[in-house]
Amino acid sequence: MAYLLTLLWIIVAVLVSLGAGWCFRAFLISVSSQNMAKVFRTAPLTASFGLLVIAIYTSCAVFAPLIAPYGEAEILSYGFEPWSSDYWLGTDNLGRDVFTRLIYGARNTVGIAFLITALAFIFGTIIGIYAALKGGFIDQLLSRLIDVLMAIPSLIFSLLMLTIFGTNVISLVLVIATIDSTRVFRIARAVALNIVQLDYIEAAKLRGENTLYLIIREILPNALAPLAAEFGLRFCFVFLMISALSFMGLGLQPPTADWGSMVRDNADLISFGDITPLIPAGAIALLTIAVNFVVDWMLHRASGLKD
Repeated sequence: MAYLLTLLWIIVAVLVSLGAGWCFRAFLISVSSQNMAKVFRTAPLTASFGLLVIAIYTSCAVFAPLIAPYGEAEILSYGFEPWSSDYWLGTDNLGRDVFTRLIYGARNTVGIAFLITALAFIFGTIIGIYAALKGGFIDQLLSRLIDVLMAIPSLIFSLLMLTIFGTNVISLVLVIATIDSTRVFRIARAVALNIVQLDYIEAAKLRGENTLYLIIREILPNALAPLAAEFGLRFCFVFLMISALSFMGLGLQPPTADWGSMVRDNADLISFGDITPLIPAGAIALLTIAVNFVVDWMLHRASGLKD
């Protein structure tokens, strides 16, 4: 009986999610320009649902002080208060409102993950395309250096670097961005190697265009589609890494709200059948799934395949 009830809840959740995705797609079509509306009409319901989730998370991150009922680090009551009208999701081990910290966690965790992914892509893409464009000794030197860095497991490397340089936000951003840029380098170089052989690149070289012009104006626009899809995947990996480091106490430090540390702080409640620790974990999983839905749609569009 319990299995049938669980299956029923899953079916209801899927149907509600697809219905919400359909409504959000209709909304996007109605408010978009003619060209964008045409694009959104081709979006599957999974991608529409992913866009809806991303929009909700972004709104929570931007308007966190307006949405949250209390302050981010404000201690309001005793620890582990149950759910009530005053504390919608109860309180954590220190008596802080879980719902408030969940909202602020969207700003901190998602915002920092986006910043790290953007920095990793700027650095990794430029170096990767530069290596493919120059070739020869420069390409081999950069590629072997990246191979050495990629040979070290990313989580272990992150723990080592954060232990050496400290666990402040700046160190967290720089360490993870550096580690993740090695993966971006491989993708950017692989894509650029196919582009630098084309005739229009040779024509640009014969015109005397410099390296920066070739990277920005000639190669990057033609490599943008696969790199944009990879950006979404990299964001998911960075997002999960930040949450894992915070769960182990080496990510975002208290009193900053973070979903990984919220799972750790409230883990004792699981022993009493309380699902509160699962809520920030579910928020992490939901955003990861939503981003992957959108990335799959982008990859399908970039491939040129038709349904």
